[in-house]
Amino acid sequence: MAELEIHQEEGHEHDTVGKMVGILASLLAVCLAVVTITSHRAHTEAIIKKSESNDQWQYYQASRLKYHNLDLGEQLIGALGANSPAAQQTLAQFAKDKLKYTEQAKELQEKAKAKTEESETAERRALRYDFGEGLLEIGLVLSSLYFISRKMLFPVAGVIAGGAGIIIAVTGLMV
Repeated sequence: MAELEIHQEEGHEHDTVGKMVGILASLLAVCLAVVTITSHRAHTEAIIKKSESNDQWQYYQASRLKYHNLDLGEQLIGALGANSPAAQQTLAQFAKDKLKYTEQAKELQEKAKAKTEESETAERRALRYDFGEGLLEIGLVLSSLYFISRKMLFPVAGVIAGGAGIIIAVTGLMV
């Protein structure tokens, strides 16, 4: 049986810089994974908040539509000249209902504006996580280029890009 001889590049066991760059790349990859997951969660939150905001605006529009229907009813009764007690009772009920829908519309509009703001905040947070994720990816790739070129420029640039990515991602927590 022929023996197989495995050739190994000399110096790998003594390449301390390579080991440090490998550890750096691993740390950047872990940070990238955390920021990516956080970014995805922030996007999901933004979508949910936007949906809630849209629902609130729909409720507001429905309330305003009911108000306008009552207003139209009042105008029709006035145009027909109905002065009967039933018409007067209907007009009184319409006035009472219009007041109710006016108040309800104000509440719904406030809720809708609040949900819209929550949605926009979640979107701003997700955008910061996305920028951080992108810079971490660049840092990881640049650091990995050391193994092809053996130039220290690449891990240094990788640390700078990765550090900037981490800082930007952390600012997402402050939004």
